Amino acid sequence: MPLSLAVITYNEEENIVRLLDSLKNTVDEIIIVDSFSTDKTKEICSQKYPQVKIFEKKFNGYGEQKNHALDLCSHEWILFLDADEVPDEDLKESIQKVVSSKNPDYNVYNAKFNNHLGIHTIKFGGWGNVCRERLFKKGCARYSDDKVHEYLITDQKTGLLEGKIDHYTYKSIFHHITKINIYSCMMADKMFEKGKKINRFKIIVSPIFEFIKVFIFKLGFLDGFPGFYIAKTMSYYTFLKYIKLYEKIRLIEIEKKQGKIL
Repeated sequence: MPLSLAVITYNEEENIVRLLDSLKNTVDEIIIVDSFSTDKTKEICSQKYPQVKIFEKKFNGYGEQKNHALDLCSHEWILFLDADEVPDEDLKESIQKVVSSKNPDYNVYNAKFNNHLGIHTIKFGGWGNVCRERLFKKGCARYSDDKVHEYLITDQKTGLLEGKIDHYTYKSIFHHITKINIYSCMMADKMFEKGKKINRFKIIVSPIFEFIKVFIFKLGFLDGFPGFYIAKTMSYYTFLKYIKLYEKIRLIEIEKKQGKIL
């Protein structure tokens, strides 16, 4: 049974080769939906990998972008991965067993993750023992329309693949903080569109609780200094998304007041 790999990209020249090299002998079709990369992502994909079909689409959110990629896949089974995710040999073998089976046990499968932060493999703080749906039959699942923190929607029971995905999250602190800034903006937009309210007390207290939750309750301290770093940056992300939401709400209130005065 042929297998499609779906990936969404934007400036992934440092990640995409690692992913596609690992799967070029496993998948029959590679669908890449690119958000108009300004680096060499498209050139690398089109020149080195004959299975690749590249499409460009303006980025309006992760959910919409991923669903567009799903619609472009032509095979019954779809493996959906991010550019910084690489399946190990056990996982690739497990995927091939499922796809080649005439009567697989499930139509949707989870995969376990190894989350890497630089040279460190993170085992606690909410980063360890992570499972996400990555293999499914076309038509059995779609992503939510959320701009960020999208999730797979399915009414199917899910199985678990053998092996793991190595997730190379952030290549540097600068890269990490840049992503935090982007994601917090998108999350503030998402909350604002849903009419979520915020107050100063929550802006002050929530980041403190987030640090305690990640570092203490989720045992992030067992990862040592990397665990401390993750707890601090998760706290910072929480602060940013709420303060940006607060700013949006305040600006609308000011505009309304000014409109009434005028």
